[in-house]
Amino acid sequence: MAALLLERLFADADSAPSPALAAFAGLSQQERERLMRSKEAYRELYAQLKDVAIPVSPETGAHLYMLARGTRAKLIVEFGTSFGLSTLHLASALRDNLAAGGLLDLVEFREGDALQTLRGDIPGPIDLLLLDGAKALYTDILQLLEPHLRPGALILADNADYCPDDLALVRAPGSGYLSLPFGADVELAMKC
Repeated sequence: MAALLLERLFADADSAPSPALAAFAGLSQQERERLMRSKEAYRELYAQLKDVAIPVSPETGAHLYMLARGTRAKLIVEFGTSFGLSTLHLASALRDNLAAGGLLDLVEFREGDALQTLRGDIPGPIDLLLLDGAKALYTDILQLLEPHLRPGALILADNADYCPDDLALVRAPGSGYLSLPFGADVELAMKC
Protein backbone atom coordinates (compact mmCIF):
# COMPACT_ATOMS: atom_id res chain seq x y z
CA MET A 1 0.00 0.00 0.00
CA ALA A 2 2.74 2.48 0.89
CA ALA A 3 4.65 1.61 -2.32
CA LEU A 4 1.69 2.57 -4.51
CA LEU A 5 1.17 5.80 -2.61
CA LEU A 6 4.86 6.67 -2.90
CA GLU A 7 4.82 6.00 -6.63
CA ARG A 8 1.86 8.36 -7.07
CA LEU A 9 3.36 11.06 -4.84
CA PHE A 10 6.69 11.00 -6.70
CA ALA A 11 4.83 11.28 -10.02
CA ASP A 12 2.73 14.16 -8.67
CA ALA A 13 5.84 15.96 -7.42
CA ASP A 14 7.54 15.54 -10.80
CA SER A 15 4.55 16.81 -12.77
CA ALA A 16 3.35 19.69 -10.59
CA PRO A 17 4.35 23.10 -11.95
CA SER A 18 5.82 25.38 -9.32
CA PRO A 19 6.55 29.04 -10.01
CA ALA A 20 8.38 29.29 -6.67
CA LEU A 21 10.69 26.38 -7.53
CA ALA A 22 11.22 27.72 -11.05
CA ALA A 23 12.16 31.12 -9.60
CA PHE A 24 14.62 29.45 -7.21
CA ALA A 25 16.13 27.41 -10.06
CA GLY A 26 16.49 30.63 -12.08
CA LEU A 27 18.77 32.18 -9.47
CA SER A 28 22.50 32.10 -9.98
CA GLN A 29 24.37 29.20 -8.38
CA GLN A 30 26.03 31.68 -6.04
CA GLU A 31 22.67 33.11 -4.89
CA ARG A 32 21.15 29.63 -4.42
CA GLU A 33 24.12 28.61 -2.29
CA ARG A 34 23.90 31.82 -0.26
CA LEU A 35 20.22 31.22 0.47
CA MET A 36 20.72 27.54 1.32
CA ARG A 37 23.64 28.23 3.65
CA SER A 38 22.25 31.34 5.36
CA LYS A 39 21.06 31.07 8.95
CA GLU A 40 18.93 34.16 8.36
CA ALA A 41 17.49 33.79 4.83
CA TYR A 42 16.35 30.18 5.18
CA ARG A 43 13.05 31.20 6.84
CA GLU A 44 12.07 33.38 3.88
CA LEU A 45 13.24 30.77 1.37
CA TYR A 46 11.29 27.91 2.93
CA ALA A 47 8.22 30.13 3.42
CA GLN A 48 8.24 30.72 -0.34
CA LEU A 49 8.63 26.99 -0.99
CA LYS A 50 6.11 25.79 1.63
CA ASP A 51 3.59 24.60 -0.97
CA VAL A 52 6.19 22.90 -3.15
CA ALA A 53 6.77 19.16 -2.93
CA ILE A 54 10.55 18.81 -2.61
CA PRO A 55 10.94 15.10 -1.91
CA VAL A 56 14.05 13.05 -1.48
CA SER A 57 14.83 11.13 -4.65
CA PRO A 58 13.24 7.69 -5.05
CA GLU A 59 16.73 6.21 -4.63
CA THR A 60 17.35 8.10 -1.38
CA GLY A 61 13.91 7.02 -0.17
CA ALA A 62 14.77 3.39 -0.88
CA HIS A 63 18.09 3.83 0.93
CA LEU A 64 16.28 5.31 3.93
CA TYR A 65 13.92 2.36 4.04
CA MET A 66 16.73 -0.20 3.74
CA LEU A 67 18.89 1.48 6.39
CA ALA A 68 16.02 1.94 8.84
CA ARG A 69 14.78 -1.60 8.35
CA GLY A 70 18.23 -3.19 8.20
CA THR A 71 19.31 -1.57 11.45
CA ARG A 72 15.97 -2.33 13.09
CA ALA A 73 15.61 1.30 14.00
CA LYS A 74 13.04 1.99 16.69
CA LEU A 75 13.44 5.77 17.04
CA ILE A 76 13.95 7.89 13.95
CA VAL A 77 14.15 11.69 13.92
CA GLU A 78 13.55 13.50 10.65
CA PHE A 79 14.46 17.18 10.49
CA GLY A 80 12.46 18.67 7.66
CA THR A 81 9.74 17.16 5.57
CA SER A 82 8.02 18.72 2.61
CA PHE A 83 5.04 16.48 1.86
CA GLY A 84 6.13 13.38 3.74
CA LEU A 85 7.67 11.10 1.12
CA SER A 86 10.77 10.41 3.21
CA THR A 87 8.50 10.04 6.24
CA LEU A 88 6.53 7.32 4.42
CA HIS A 89 9.75 5.41 3.70
CA LEU A 90 10.90 5.70 7.31
CA ALA A 91 7.51 4.91 8.85
CA SER A 92 7.16 1.88 6.56
CA ALA A 93 10.48 0.57 7.81
CA LEU A 94 9.42 1.18 11.41
CA ARG A 95 6.13 -0.62 10.80
CA ASP A 96 7.92 -3.55 9.23
CA ASN A 97 10.51 -3.65 12.05
CA LEU A 98 7.86 -3.57 14.77
CA ALA A 99 5.29 -5.67 12.86
CA ALA A 100 2.64 -3.07 13.70
CA GLY A 101 -0.26 -2.05 11.52
CA GLY A 102 -0.73 1.41 10.04
CA LEU A 103 1.71 4.27 9.85
CA LEU A 104 0.23 7.38 11.43
CA ASP A 105 0.50 6.06 14.98
CA LEU A 106 4.26 5.69 14.43
CA VAL A 107 4.82 9.34 13.62
CA GLU A 108 4.88 12.32 15.96
CA PHE A 109 4.82 15.62 14.08
CA ARG A 110 6.48 18.57 15.75
CA GLU A 111 5.71 21.77 13.90
CA GLY A 112 7.71 24.91 14.41
CA ASP A 113 11.33 25.85 14.82
CA ALA A 114 13.24 22.56 15.07
CA LEU A 115 15.82 24.18 17.31
CA GLN A 116 13.00 24.48 19.84
CA THR A 117 10.76 21.48 19.05
CA LEU A 118 13.67 19.04 19.21
CA ARG A 119 15.21 20.60 22.32
CA GLY A 120 13.61 18.19 24.75
CA ASP A 121 11.38 15.20 25.27
CA ILE A 122 13.22 12.79 22.99
CA PRO A 123 11.64 9.46 23.99
CA GLY A 124 14.75 7.32 23.77
CA PRO A 125 18.04 6.82 21.99
CA ILE A 126 17.92 7.85 18.33
CA ASP A 127 18.76 5.07 15.87
CA LEU A 128 18.52 7.11 12.67
CA LEU A 129 18.55 10.85 12.01
CA LEU A 130 17.54 12.31 8.65
CA LEU A 131 18.67 15.88 8.04
CA ASP A 132 16.52 17.26 5.23
CA GLY A 133 15.33 20.69 6.34
CA ALA A 134 17.00 24.09 6.28
CA LYS A 135 20.53 23.22 5.24
CA ALA A 136 22.10 25.99 7.30
CA LEU A 137 20.80 24.30 10.47
CA TYR A 138 22.20 20.79 9.92
CA THR A 139 25.16 21.28 12.27
CA ASP A 140 22.99 22.93 14.94
CA ILE A 141 20.39 20.14 14.77
CA LEU A 142 23.06 17.43 14.86
CA GLN A 143 24.75 19.01 17.87
CA LEU A 144 21.37 19.44 19.60
CA LEU A 145 20.49 15.76 19.13
CA GLU A 146 24.01 14.35 19.57
CA PRO A 147 23.49 13.38 23.24
CA HIS A 148 20.49 11.29 22.16
CA LEU A 149 22.28 9.38 19.37
CA ARG A 150 23.03 5.80 20.34
CA PRO A 151 26.42 4.39 19.36
CA GLY A 152 26.01 3.12 15.82
CA ALA A 153 23.21 5.57 15.02
CA LEU A 154 23.08 6.59 11.37
CA ILE A 155 22.86 10.20 10.22
CA LEU A 156 21.82 10.95 6.65
CA ALA A 157 22.17 14.48 5.35
CA ASP A 158 20.33 15.15 2.10
CA ASN A 159 21.77 17.91 -0.11
CA ALA A 160 24.91 17.73 2.00
CA ASP A 161 26.86 19.79 -0.53
CA TYR A 162 25.04 22.86 0.87
CA CYS A 163 26.29 22.06 4.39
CA PRO A 164 30.07 22.46 4.53
CA ASP A 165 30.07 22.93 8.32
CA ASP A 166 28.15 19.69 8.84
CA LEU A 167 30.46 17.82 6.47
CA ALA A 168 33.51 19.20 8.27
CA LEU A 169 32.08 18.09 11.62
CA VAL A 170 31.24 14.48 10.70
CA ARG A 171 34.36 13.99 8.59
CA ALA A 172 36.85 15.40 11.11
CA PRO A 173 39.27 12.87 12.62
CA GLY A 174 38.35 12.26 16.24
CA SER A 175 34.87 13.75 15.84
CA GLY A 176 33.12 10.62 17.02
CA TYR A 177 31.69 9.92 13.57
CA LEU A 178 32.57 7.80 10.57
CA SER A 179 31.28 9.42 7.41
CA LEU A 180 31.26 9.04 3.65
CA PRO A 181 29.39 10.35 0.62
CA PHE A 182 26.34 8.22 -0.12
CA GLY A 183 24.90 8.91 -3.53
CA ALA A 184 25.02 12.14 -5.49
CA ASP A 185 24.54 14.63 -2.66
CA VAL A 186 23.79 12.57 0.44
CA GLU A 187 26.25 12.11 3.30
CA LEU A 188 25.97 9.03 5.52
CA ALA A 189 27.59 9.20 8.94
CA MET A 190 27.62 6.82 11.87
CA LYS A 191 27.98 7.83 15.51
CA CYS A 192 30.91 5.91 16.99
